[in-house]
Amino acid sequence: MDKRPDNRSDIRDFLATRRARITPEQAGLPTSGRRRVPGLRREEVAVLAGVSTEWYTRLEKGHINGVSEDVLDAIARALHLDDDERTYLFDLARAAQPPGRAPRRRKAVDVPPRVQWLLDSMTLSAAFVTNGRLDIVAANALARAVLSPMFDSDTVDDRGRPNCARYFFLDPGARDFVADWDQAVTLTAALLRAEAGRYPHDKALRELVGELSTLSPEFRTRWAAHEVRVHHGGVKTFNHPDAGPLELTYQPLDLPLSTREAHSLTIYTAEPGSPDEDRLKLLASLAATPVGPRAQPSPATSADRRDGAAGVGDSPR
Repeated sequence: MDKRPDNRSDIRDFLATRRARITPEQAGLPTSGRRRVPGLRREEVAVLAGVSTEWYTRLEKGHINGVSEDVLDAIARALHLDDDERTYLFDLARAAQPPGRAPRRRKAVDVPPRVQWLLDSMTLSAAFVTNGRLDIVAANALARAVLSPMFDSDTVDDRGRPNCARYFFLDPGARDFVADWDQAVTLTAALLRAEAGRYPHDKALRELVGELSTLSPEFRTRWAAHEVRVHHGGVKTFNHPDAGPLELTYQPLDLPLSTREAHSLTIYTAEPGSPDEDRLKLLASLAATPVGPRAQPSPATSADRRDGAAGVGDSPR
């Protein structure tokens, strides 16, 4: 029988880091004298949430099992949690519940042909599908062309599929390809942190986090910060090896392919009439190059022979 993972350390570290970032002034509390800790004291959070100091102290030590949604809401308000952080707190609470039912297990699923047809129909947009671990599981030809350095990377798996986190943290070339690498890796770690809260039993995700923690000091630092983020729209700027500077807007959408595996469809587009649109059209023309007697979605040039595509950790606007 699979045991529910002990997430008390995640709960403790998350609540402590959120408490440390809020000043008494921000919380509307009076201040006097020298403070020995950054941010709020535990007793101050307890007062703001309407619970006892002893109770909140126990909660911050990771004993979240059995806590009501009303109390969690009060804690979220006291700590000024945003929507993503509130969702993460509730996910941690659900994961801490005793195993009265089978835990949510992840099960990889193949992307059905109809989804690939949808992707291939978007000839002027780079479109791709990722799972919650940020593996690229499907893409159209333009996405493979736009994100060609990711698909050329040694970090791809044995099926030639990139993982965005591995690429950003483990491939030195990512610092050149993504204009704001620091922002990209910070958001990437935050996406994985949110996913770990939702699916603590995902063995592949735990292995990925362990691998990145072992090989990347940058990942260890950002993972310890307990920042949380979910997919959202924004802007990403690439330094493309063939097209040059390329600023694209993006919009991810939930893609319900399975009840056991989360997927997201992300679409990159350029502002109409902009130089970026011209560069994107150039890449689209390369990606549409026929292969053999009939045109195929897979591009023919060295910059376009890719099998999947994605960009994660994108900067919000």
